[in-house]
Amino acid sequence: MRAVIQRVVNAQVEIDENIVGKINTGFVILLGIKNTDTSKDAIWLANKIISLRVFEDENGKMNRGIEEINGEILLISQFTLYGDCRKGKRPSFIEAARPEIAIPLYEEFKTIISNYNIKIETGVFGADMKVSLINDGPVTLIIDSIES
Repeated sequence: MRAVIQRVVNAQVEIDENIVGKINTGFVILLGIKNTDTSKDAIWLANKIISLRVFEDENGKMNRGIEEINGEILLISQFTLYGDCRKGKRPSFIEAARPEIAIPLYEEFKTIISNYNIKIETGVFGADMKVSLINDGPVTLIIDSIES
């Protein structure tokens, strides 16, 4: 499992010009799921992201977690995170999980985040989405799960 995490001031996702998810301060998480990922990856990655201390404290140091600042999360499924561009001119998505594997793991990841009582908004799995955000910092991190 692979996540691109962006610390944001605000963000939203639109489908067919309708806003389907919107957050204030927090994280936009672009989540890619590999065909060999399991529940173990979802649990590890969700807990890792929640434990990140990348929000500023009173001294301007990145020392606070998302729970401490009452942050919110916009979660977007993104199979293209497993696009292999090393050969040819078109990415290969062989490693990206098919929907029958990806959807249950995406839902499990979302549930784990929700269990922390963090507001979580989402796009729609597999939809053509337009994501808008204001990256704060900018702070952008890439994390692969332990099994990737």
